[in-house]
Amino acid sequence: HLPYLPRHSQSRLSTTYTTTMAAATASMTTAAASRLSFRSRAASRASLTGKAVRPTRAAARAAARADLEPDNISVLVAGGSGVAMDVVRQLKDAGTWVTVLQRKNDDRPEIEKMGAFLCKGDALIPKDVKKAFDMVEEYDAVVSTIGGTPADPRADSEGNIALIEAAARKGEEQGRMPKFVLVTSIGTGDSQGAPPPQVYEALKPVLLEKVKAEDRLKALAAEKGMPFVIIRPGGLKSEPATGKGVLTEDKSICGAIHRADVASLVVKCVLKDKANGKVFSCVDSEQLFDQPAFEVFEL
Repeated sequence: HLPYLPRHSQSRLSTTYTTTMAAATASMTTAAASRLSFRSRAASRASLTGKAVRPTRAAARAAARADLEPDNISVLVAGGSGVAMDVVRQLKDAGTWVTVLQRKNDDRPEIEKMGAFLCKGDALIPKDVKKAFDMVEEYDAVVSTIGGTPADPRADSEGNIALIEAAARKGEEQGRMPKFVLVTSIGTGDSQGAPPPQVYEALKPVLLEKVKAEDRLKALAAEKGMPFVIIRPGGLKSEPATGKGVLTEDKSICGAIHRADVASLVVKCVLKDKANGKVFSCVDSEQLFDQPAFEVFEL
């Protein structure tokens, strides 16, 4: 029996193993004052230009690839109220300039209180994607946790691909490519054999669409020189972070992980150059299936 039961959700999946994982396994088992000031200065400039602009200090950052400084970058985060919002919270805590693309207004009060911008829109609608990328003059990174359901998995492929291609266009426009961090799922692509067979079969429609997005990201990265990271979490849990979340390049690993721990690893991948070009599985080291030995990738 699997040692956990992820939270059931009726909304579009924002990351991996959520509603369908629950169905498949049930039978088996205010921002700191300095950052508010940061937002105020940027908002003043935005009111003059009609577009959000990062503070001028960001322009001084060297173009050469290196670890990103969290308080000197602009990041677009696409996704719902799960991992994506945890990513937003952690980036804002570090002083990052954040824009959020979400389909609903549910998180708007918290997003705006943190000093981030909300772009209400759907990644499946081209004009909404364009609006999100046009809101800010430059992006250093884009994070996508969006996903669909087995009944309608288009967001896993079409939605993510729209964001990936828009990020590449943004990179050409701004003269340097943003890093793209794509959150998919264990079971995608060459990790197909990691989850239990019945779980894979239940999630197969979603996983097959996710691999299309992964492949498109790799292809565009090779063509355009866009840095990327792919993170494949295991079964998602909503309890507080354990601090035991790890990354590994081992494609056979499967287990559970808390959303806040996934977000912490996503933020590290945004910032660390060492993660570029990698495809990671992402689990809690103490919530593994069968407790296999594997090598942790340290950032």
